[in-house]
Amino acid sequence: MSGDKDLERLKKEAVAKAKAEAAAKRKAKELAAQGASEEAPADKSSGDTADDLAKKKAEAVAKAKAAAAAKRKAKELAAQGANEEAPADESSGDTADDLAKKKAEAVAKAKAAAAAKRKAKELAEQGASEEAPADESSGDTVDDLAKKKAAAVAKAKAAAAAKRKAKELAGQGASEEAPADESPGDTADDLAKKKAAAVAKAKAAAAAKRKAMGQANGGDEGDDLAKKKAAAVAKAKAAAAAKKKAAEGGSGSGDDAKAKAIAAAKAKAAAAARAKAGKGAATEEPAEPKQPSPNQKYLDKYVEIIKKHLGEEVLEDSYINNLSKDVPTLVAKREAYYKIAEFLKFNESLGFDYLSEIHGSDFETHMEVYAHLYSYKNKQSVALKVKLDREQPEIESVARLWAGADWPECEAYDLLGIRFTGHPNLRRIMLGEEWIGYPLRKDYEPYDVEV
Repeated sequence: MSGDKDLERLKKEAVAKAKAEAAAKRKAKELAAQGASEEAPADKSSGDTADDLAKKKAEAVAKAKAAAAAKRKAKELAAQGANEEAPADESSGDTADDLAKKKAEAVAKAKAAAAAKRKAKELAEQGASEEAPADESSGDTVDDLAKKKAAAVAKAKAAAAAKRKAKELAGQGASEEAPADESPGDTADDLAKKKAAAVAKAKAAAAAKRKAMGQANGGDEGDDLAKKKAAAVAKAKAAAAAKKKAAEGGSGSGDDAKAKAIAAAKAKAAAAARAKAGKGAATEEPAEPKQPSPNQKYLDKYVEIIKKHLGEEVLEDSYINNLSKDVPTLVAKREAYYKIAEFLKFNESLGFDYLSEIHGSDFETHMEVYAHLYSYKNKQSVALKVKLDREQPEIESVARLWAGADWPECEAYDLLGIRFTGHPNLRRIMLGEEWIGYPLRKDYEPYDVEV
């Protein structure tokens, strides 16, 4: 009996739903008819203002949307009622559990329909608030309004995206942020251009700062370079003058000119050093005194022994060559070169029995011959130098003292034109006797331009 009662109740509910659907359908038709009657063109009420027309249009749109939503709702309810109008005799075999499940499904569908109805009302209200401008014609269709609404939504999304992009760019670095007076509606391209301009300005400022720092730190260096350049120019002029003087007045006047040029160059170098020292003392703390070379004691020993046995006048100069491993260096006078070389080899306290190298150099104002000696007994070394006249470079050969000087002296003769008197076989070993000129001289010009 309880099963029959449940079936009767379900049937009554289905009938009630069908009636409700029919009523909703009629209501929808009435609303549609009412909306059509209220859509009179704006020219029939010429006295109405633009605001009145806009309000009427918004109301018409809202009513049309509500009617459409009601129509859809009626269709959904009709479909739902058709599914639930099964004859009682067809479900006579259903159990109480099946009926309970169907009832629960009907309740869930009713809730979904109510939610859809609320959603339709919300959309209708939203459409009324997003009405078109007042100058639009009141005869626009629902599709036109929907298109305009979609365009408005797209514009709003684009503006929001641009605003987010601006915030991201601003967050990337406070130093590269755009000016505060930028309008919030700038596009992404505008923001990118402004960011690039800010980066360029920052780079220019950094470059200017580096340049300023470089000028502040490099002022002294620029002065030193200018002084060195001036000294080099002065030396070159002095060398040219000495060469010209030598050509005009002979070897004696050439020596005087060279001596004057050397003295002038040394004076300028000393003046530049004093100026630099005075400037540094005014701006910097005094530098620590330079420590003496560990080979200074050996140089003092060599000079003392040589002057004791050969005389005070045989040496022109002596110093520690800091650019060549602090080797003690002796500068012999032209007439005492061979005598000093012989003494360095055969003196028992010195004993420089090995010649490691000998070569010549062109300094434009003069020539030089440089010999490096080593003592295996004392494990010490010394360098012997002599300056020669550039126009007639000639010096005694030391090949009789050290056989290793044979080939290097021939090379110096071949490439620089330095003659070594007393050499056992002085000859040009690379270029040949027919070659014109000496390639390692600073003023060398090839005789054959094709070579």
